[in-house]
Amino acid sequence: MAQPLVLAILPGDGIGEEITSPCVELVQQALAQVGEPKAVENWLEAGAGTYTKQGNALPVETIAGCRSADAILLAAMGDPAVRYPDGTEIIPQIELRFELELYAGVRPVRSVPGVKGPLADPRGEQLDFVLIRESTEGLFASVGKGSRDDDQASDTQVVTRKGTKRVCDFAFKLAQQRKKDGYVGEVTSVDKANVFKSMAFWRDMFDEVSQGYPDISKRYGYVDAVAMEMVRRPWIYDVMVTENMYGDILSDLGAGLVGGLGMAPSADIGDDHAVFQPCHGSAPDIAGTGKANPTAMFLSGAMMLEWLAIEKDHAPYAEAAKVLRLAVDDAFRDGKLVSTERGGDAGVAEISTAVRTCLTALE
Repeated sequence: MAQPLVLAILPGDGIGEEITSPCVELVQQALAQVGEPKAVENWLEAGAGTYTKQGNALPVETIAGCRSADAILLAAMGDPAVRYPDGTEIIPQIELRFELELYAGVRPVRSVPGVKGPLADPRGEQLDFVLIRESTEGLFASVGKGSRDDDQASDTQVVTRKGTKRVCDFAFKLAQQRKKDGYVGEVTSVDKANVFKSMAFWRDMFDEVSQGYPDISKRYGYVDAVAMEMVRRPWIYDVMVTENMYGDILSDLGAGLVGGLGMAPSADIGDDHAVFQPCHGSAPDIAGTGKANPTAMFLSGAMMLEWLAIEKDHAPYAEAAKVLRLAVDDAFRDGKLVSTERGGDAGVAEISTAVRTCLTALE
């Protein structure tokens, strides 16, 4: 039996605390059902609330706990009412990406059976593609570094050879993994190479990396055209890779295609560490009401287990990920479980209970 894995758990702010506990319980249950020991839980503080109490949104103890963990499970951070002196919001989750070199933002766009998306075409109910967002440079390289005076403000986009090649390499490797499971094996570069020198450079790096993957097809798309195609016919995509800000925007569009941010998991992965978190924010307007949809958090937990299976070369973790994801699918499959964000009355308690029941049934 493998040694118990250590999870750094950061519930954060707003609805974060409400969705974290049931997620951790489900992860532990999935591990137990495949014969694995329960994970060691290291609950850590970070976020706007921590900033209010300590004057530091990401304490050094939290960073150390994240570095020493096998994986990091993060719920939601930030509060529009709590800001730094320069007026910007508290965003320790982004600081953590830079601190741990989490350069590949993995944003799956996957339909859950029984959850209606906005597209009339029936193919819109069977989406399964992945957007890879470069997470350490691009326009976000200017976080905390931009300039502003009475007449103008500027933020600089940074695209480097190292940063671009490593995230493109990640995307092509993912396409190879997916091809083994029957996907088409294709990577699309999403850029604006027709306008910006930085994006023309990005595309050159993409092409260099693609030469090492002759078994994977490549294609290109300007970000504005891709935004249109993601609404018109998103099923044409397999793996997409793009700059930080473009990825930030397109990942929310992808979430909208599968039922909203409450259904959208994500990961930020580096060479040595990985953070798993839902795509949504802390939603302070509904915090404490029980109305939050915890599904994206649950699916992020499944992504975490899947990543650990690869990192630890231990198949049972992959089986735990599979049963947890299947339990989510089974909970929604008949269409009767409808979250509040989609006009229903199912919140944290109702969805958690339904998923837990379906997971138990898979024993």
